[in-house]
Amino acid sequence: MTTDHTKCDITGMVERHIMIAVDSSDNARRAVLFVGDFFGCYEGFQLTLLHIILEPEATFFSDNEARQQWLSEKQTDARKFMEDYRHILVDAGFPDDRINVRIDTMRASSVADCIIREQEEMKCCTIVIGRRGISKKEEFIFGSTSNRIIHEAKKCAVLVIE
Repeated sequence: MTTDHTKCDITGMVERHIMIAVDSSDNARRAVLFVGDFFGCYEGFQLTLLHIILEPEATFFSDNEARQQWLSEKQTDARKFMEDYRHILVDAGFPDDRINVRIDTMRASSVADCIIREQEEMKCCTIVIGRRGISKKEEFIFGSTSNRIIHEAKKCAVLVIE
């Protein structure tokens, strides 16, 4: 598979396709700024800004209307910060048509599982993620998304920005 700017290597990963997994945190914003500063002056990169909305179990909501309202609010919030992040990347030099924005709603055990699944599906060569900045106690109880991605992502580079 060869396109004008990307090609697959022998592992099937798309060279120069960077996934930036983000939320609304300051560390996610720093990850976007890092990619813009570090890669923005180079041509040929494909970027995917990915935000995962983890949908709670159906029993979390009183009815389907409450579920739809919750999803709508989450998607509206995500569109706002994703548009801001997209503008940061365009201002850094990335062509608008080389930036994909994905807001996915999933039911899964963790955001890390979703990010890894999306990376495998899109065959990105790099995952960039902001370190969440949780305490050691919280990390012990809930686990660290960035730590799981570092240890479980295969056939790609992982950059964790603090």
